[in-house]
Amino acid sequence: MSLDLATLTGDYTIDAAHTTIGFTARHAMVTNVKGKFLDFSGSLHLDGTDPSKSSASIDVKMDSIDTGNADRDGHLRSADFFKTDEFPTMTFRSTKAESLGGDDYRVTGDLSILGVTKPITIDLEFNGAAKDPFGNERVGFEGKATILRSEWGLTWNAALETGGFLVSDKIKLNFDISAIKNA
Repeated sequence: MSLDLATLTGDYTIDAAHTTIGFTARHAMVTNVKGKFLDFSGSLHLDGTDPSKSSASIDVKMDSIDTGNADRDGHLRSADFFKTDEFPTMTFRSTKAESLGGDDYRVTGDLSILGVTKPITIDLEFNGAAKDPFGNERVGFEGKATILRSEWGLTWNAALETGGFLVSDKIKLNFDISAIKNA
């Protein structure tokens, strides 16, 4: 049985086992490197009748970064990038939610990385809601946003002999979110 977002109201917990918080960065100006975070928690408050009353909160453990390469992951945890010993958590707190029509929504909020907080806007598509085989009401969203990492103090780079830089400033964020309604 599928549920319509307009009928959903309540608090939900993000299901980390079925959610992906990922990113893509251009490497050496020729290819994309993708990564994700493996340890995070979050919650949603949905108000289907008035989406402007909806909200989201996510906490990401930065040392859980995974790009599929242990050396690169270690470099990303280091003082050159995320300084995970000093700044163990990245957070997002929504400040505004709006319906764009159909299954499209936009959430604006504060993203904190390295102790720097800046606003970002995430475009989301509602993927559906259903009761799972265990009786849980589950919702799904897919989202994306683009940031300039330099705005959060992530400025490490290396110049390329052919011009340009090793790591792009522009980072694409992507989210596949599954959340379960709280009992």
